[in-house]
Amino acid sequence: MGGRIEYPVSRIENRVSGIPHSSFLIHNLSMRVLHALSQRPSLTGSGITLDAMVRHAADAGHEQRAVVGVPADNPRPAVGGLAGNRIHPLVFGEPPIDFAVPGMSDVMPYPSTRFSTLSKSQLSAYRRAWTKHLRTIVDDFLPDIIHSHHVWLMSSLVKDAAPDTPVVTQCHATGMRQMELCPHLADEVRRGCSRIEAFAVLHRGHAEALERCLGITSGRIHQVGAGYRDDLFYAATKAREPALLYVGKYSAAKGVPWLLEAFERLVSRRPNLRLHVAGGGSGPEADSIRQRMDRMAPAVVQHGQLTQPELADLARRLTVANPDVMVQSMNICLAADICEQLRRNLKFDLVHAEFVGDPEANRLRSRAMRTPFVA
Repeated sequence: MGGRIEYPVSRIENRVSGIPHSSFLIHNLSMRVLHALSQRPSLTGSGITLDAMVRHAADAGHEQRAVVGVPADNPRPAVGGLAGNRIHPLVFGEPPIDFAVPGMSDVMPYPSTRFSTLSKSQLSAYRRAWTKHLRTIVDDFLPDIIHSHHVWLMSSLVKDAAPDTPVVTQCHATGMRQMELCPHLADEVRRGCSRIEAFAVLHRGHAEALERCLGITSGRIHQVGAGYRDDLFYAATKAREPALLYVGKYSAAKGVPWLLEAFERLVSRRPNLRLHVAGGGSGPEADSIRQRMDRMAPAVVQHGQLTQPELADLARRLTVANPDVMVQSMNICLAADICEQLRRNLKFDLVHAEFVGDPEANRLRSRAMRTPFVA
């Protein structure tokens, strides 16, 4: 993630002099920034985003602390190079919150609790624990701004803990999904999050959905770009191993079963090809996927959870876009598009790149070229 760190300043004039009220963005001014993530850092997209935000904010000269949710068996997480005394974990799995860290997705890459399964007493304990934890850190650190992640329960509590501190919340879209899965919590989240001064989203679709969801004006929603660490993820300078790489959760929602099915067909024709898998998951679905990959070894190589440097090193060893694989991948995508156009099931021959016994579908594989253009 590149560029400058930019934070809203509409409500910090009393703390930082000389900042015009009409200006939304502030550059090159050292501030105290408190980051808040309700789940484990570094293991999901929001955790990676937090890590990058902390690193770039440090480069910009901001003083920072972070609060994160962690399990009792891993209470000292790393966050963007912050010193340990600047990371304030809220520990789950022991009283008063004696359940696994709730995850923003129902399938997480580590043992977690689904919000939809939390009892009333567990939800009460969750609210009390986060409010107390945030208030303690805010009173000690006196942040100029709080940057929270996910438009969900913890973010909805931030204003209770720090009513006079401006807040910007990073929307990762999973919060709106949780509102569908947990309708009994949706109104509470909307009320709490509607008090937040500003929101960051990845694209216009997120912005429009958030506008409707919270009933807020578009001026409070700011579109920011995603990015990557170019100090880690850069091209290799030597020949690479012909292989594929999947990074993510072991879940059907990510398409892993179908990836494995396609790879089984591909490796039958190219026995030296390898599929490297980095990631993890918990629960019966993840266990089933893991067992299937075990049976596919050595063609499938499992690496488990990797740090960003480890992942970058692995990616540089592997072919990013093997031509044969990319052609087959595009053929499958195009065949699926033809299925959608015809609105019926089709049988596609990957070897000959044609539909079996279906002249109408095969005519759609190409289109007549206009003179003088020829193929």
